[in-house]
Amino acid sequence: MGCSSCSTGKDGQPKGCKNNGTCGTDGCNKLTVFDWLSNMSLPNGERPFDFVEVRFKNSRKEFFRNTENLSLSIGDIVATQAQSGHDIGMVTLTGELVRVQMKRKKESFDETSASKIYRKATQKDIDIWQKCRNREEEIKKRAREIAIILKLQMKISDVEFQGDGSKATFYYTADERVDFRQLIKDMAKAFGIRIEMRQIGYRQEAQRLGGIGSCGRELCCSTWLTDFRSVSTSAARYQQLSLNPQKLAGQCGKLKCCLNYELDVYLDALKDFPSQDTKLFTDKGLAFCQKTDIFKEMLWFSYKEDPGNWHVLTKDQVNTILTKNKKKEKVASLEMYAIDVNVEEKVVFENVVGQDSLTRFDKPKGKNNRNKNKNRNRNKNKNRNRKRNQKNA
Repeated sequence: MGCSSCSTGKDGQPKGCKNNGTCGTDGCNKLTVFDWLSNMSLPNGERPFDFVEVRFKNSRKEFFRNTENLSLSIGDIVATQAQSGHDIGMVTLTGELVRVQMKRKKESFDETSASKIYRKATQKDIDIWQKCRNREEEIKKRAREIAIILKLQMKISDVEFQGDGSKATFYYTADERVDFRQLIKDMAKAFGIRIEMRQIGYRQEAQRLGGIGSCGRELCCSTWLTDFRSVSTSAARYQQLSLNPQKLAGQCGKLKCCLNYELDVYLDALKDFPSQDTKLFTDKGLAFCQKTDIFKEMLWFSYKEDPGNWHVLTKDQVNTILTKNKKKEKVASLEMYAIDVNVEEKVVFENVVGQDSLTRFDKPKGKNNRNKNKNRNRNKNKNRNRKRNQKNA
């Protein structure tokens, strides 16, 4: 979040734009593209590319044709063509980079079927747009109540108003097919607008809503990740992670996208690495692989008759034994190849400041202290008796 409206407020507390990446400065949107061709002029006789990229709520982007030859720049609020009425969005990219983006997203360059930009948004358009945006949370809450009353197995996660306020799109998630015809009738009667229902996946829901992951950072899908690649449990197996669904699943309930980040490095390291099912034949007996460390290139083996005693071998040593086994030759024992691994003890706590121990009062008093107290009490009693005798005399 790098825009000015997301800076710190009073007493150093974060202010926050509270617009989910749709604030006016456009500095905290994950899909903001730097126009590195903005300072370059076109050759003589070349017309500027007449398509413009416009962004709406929650990073939804579409391409529109500038038929009116408006002088548009990044950050301008424009009124665009919709199925009925008009929508309000923000210009995020102009010029030749729009052509590159359209090719990458495989968008059509057909000018007849392309949607158009009507005009730059007036202050009245912006006021209506902001008023509709402020109603979204209230309407989302009311829509959820209606869905609960109708006992529909669905979750309404987000609402997006059209710029002119005549239509609202409700995004929902559901495990099975849902008959929401009565829901649309009730919501249209309650809100007085046209309703469109759009089903999204659980990953898209987490992307739209955002949140904090188990790593303590914002979700990748809501900050910088633009595409969802399939994640399988084999990615966790290659990285030797425990197949615990509670640890491997993200907030969307699916496998974490970050499991794919380091997968290529592990696959590259495993190319010439012995398999986990490797068996070594020795004169002392059959040995099985118990543990592997890919980046240290070490493997732990134990005999079938003695599974509790592990022997550490390097990757090259295991490959050497395997080549001999393929030739039907047995090695004498694993002890011939085993290496010693020095495990450094981790320092849990170290008093570098010189402070007193917190448990110094928990220790019982020693015998010397008890004897000193007894002698001190005896002397006090003797002095008291002496003074009494002197008074009586």
